[in-house]
This record gives sequence, structure tokens and C-alpha cells, in this order.
Amino acid sequence: MKIGIPKEIKNNENRVGATPAGVKELVKHGHEVYVQHTAGEGSGFPDAEYEAAGAKILPTIEDVYATGDMIIKVKEPIEPEYKLCRKGQVLFTYFHFASDRPLTEAMVESGAICIAYETVRDRQGTLPLLIPMSEVAGRMSVQEGARFLEKPQGGRGVLLGGVPGVRPAKVLVLGAGVVGRNAALMAAGLGADVTICDISLPVLRHCSEVMPKNVKTLYSSQHNIEQELPDTDLVIGSVLIPGAKAPHLITKDMVKLMRPGSVMVDVAIDQGGCFETSHPTTHSEPTYLVDGVVQYAVANIPGAVPFTSTLALTNATLPYALRLADLGWVEACKKDPGLADGVNVVDGKITFKAVAEAFDMEYTPLKL
Repeated sequence: MKIGIPKEIKNNENRVGATPAGVKELVKHGHEVYVQHTAGEGSGFPDAEYEAAGAKILPTIEDVYATGDMIIKVKEPIEPEYKLCRKGQVLFTYFHFASDRPLTEAMVESGAICIAYETVRDRQGTLPLLIPMSEVAGRMSVQEGARFLEKPQGGRGVLLGGVPGVRPAKVLVLGAGVVGRNAALMAAGLGADVTICDISLPVLRHCSEVMPKNVKTLYSSQHNIEQELPDTDLVIGSVLIPGAKAPHLITKDMVKLMRPGSVMVDVAIDQGGCFETSHPTTHSEPTYLVDGVVQYAVANIPGAVPFTSTLALTNATLPYALRLADLGWVEACKKDPGLADGVNVVDGKITFKAVAEAFDMEYTPLKL
């Protein structure tokens, strides 16, 4: 199979779809890999390393899309790429369709086979291709939140861990999934006073058993969240419904309960955001103010640490990429129902129910 790895063109996205080590494995399996010129430089991987691994370097993104039977990316295609996607071509990347109608319509129109990292499942029912970036995003959310609590960045001027004689910052984490647990651990490690919320009592019990002593658990309800907001310095929103739009856990009116200079980080922005006031931002312009509260909603948080992120992502995606390339997508999905869960759009039809429901569009089960 001919596999294309284009350079990411989303704002400040420096990750790349595969490392040279990943390319070497694909070539070992007899596949041809085409990498766009400088695609890996942002992650610390120059063209020479890809060539040494057996890849061919192509000059433009148009060349890569035109050559590849399967395109391996990091982020969803953006508007300049829509016209490059073609019927029958496999696109293997993060899509987050349910928060982006124009993308969904463009991919339906293209006739491509869209396999979304974020809805692939393993035998345990977890999301193996979402987990590594969720781990990065969870840890980064606290790092970024701590930065924007600084006064020169528009925050209250609060040090997350405090100092002897001064209380640490209060951090509220909404959702105790992979993002939330990593955020809580990072905030706790910095010395913050952390509360983590979820609607699953078994999950909260587990957090209570394994988290540091400065992490408290709280059942997630509107009342409980409203009680926490007035003296919370940093809120991390990390709620996920796989493949579907995120629910709004904090409304516009609830933001008014927070002190000016407090910070809200919406890690769920890829799926539409879990704060009503959220809209996507970029690493170049990451924040805006709502009622004096700093809102951070960068849609590709792990892109800020591309070396770490690209290595972690390739570790997870490579076995699936090899299966797709070796067997073809149809046979690979027949053999692996969890991979079949990743198929969101095929030949102009939406095959993932939550995506169809998000836009009231027609749903066609994959088996049909």
C-alpha cells in the first residue's frame, strides 16, 4: 500500500502522523511511505531520518494526498485539505466530527473512508488511540492553567502550590477519565488543593484510593459544581462522550460565580467543549475573557509538546496502521471490531451513530 504522511497545517500544530521508527516498520512490511518535505521538523524529525527509514520525500501536500492510498495524520483535515481527499482513500487521524459540521459534510462529499482515532476501541472497551494524547492534554492543561493564573497573563496572580503560610490554589477537575486523572495528578504534584468530579461512584472510589491526599472527590452535579466555583482558581473541563458532542457542565451564568482572573481550561473543546462559553482558540491566541474569567480552549493542546506527543501517538497508532495497510481497511475491520468502531464515514455515508445524531443526518450502520 502507498501511505502518505502530510505536514500538518492547523495553527501551531507541530506533531506529525508517524515517527521515522514508525515509517521503518511500515516499509519493513512492504509498503511505500511518502512523507511531505519538512513534515516532521516541528517534532524534531528531519527529512533525512525519514529517508534513512525508507520513506520517499514529496515536495507538497498535494503530492502526498494524490499519491497515498492511506493518509496518516494527527489532526482532522481543514478546509484547504478538503478538496485533496478523494473517493476510496483511507484517512486515519483524529476527526472529532460531532463538533464540526463543515468537516463532516466535506468528508461525506469526498467519498473517503474516515477512520477516527478517537472512537477506536480495544478489547477492554477503552480508547487506545485517544489515551496517549489525553494523558498529554491532561498534564498540559494544568501547566497551561498555572501559566494563565499569572498576573502578566491576565490571571489572579496565584501560585498553584502556594508557599508556607499561604494557601495553595484550588483546582476543580470535571471528569475523572484519562484527561481528568492526569490533570488531577499534575495539579496535586504541584501542591494545589484539588477536587475531582464525576458521575460514576466506582470511578470516584478508585480515585479516592489511588490519588494523593490533596485530591478530594465530589459527585458531579450542577449544585455541587456551583458550590465549588466561587473559591476555585482553576477549572479543568475534561468530560468525554466518545464520538459525541460534550455536554455543557458550566453555563454562562455559572461563570459569573467565579472571581475575576480565575482560569477555565476546556480540554473537551475538540468535541464542542464542556463550558457554554467555550469556543476554539489556538496556541498563538490561546485565551479570551468572559466576565473577567480567563478562558483557554486550544483545540490541539498536545501540539505544544510535539516531540513527546508524536512519539506517544505513534506508539499507539502504529499497530493499527500496520493492520490497515497489510489487510486493507475492510478485512482489518472484520478481524477487529474495535477498529471497526473507528470507522465514522464511508463512501458518502455516516457510519457512526453519534455523529449522525449531532447534525440530524442519516446514519448507516457499517455492516450495511
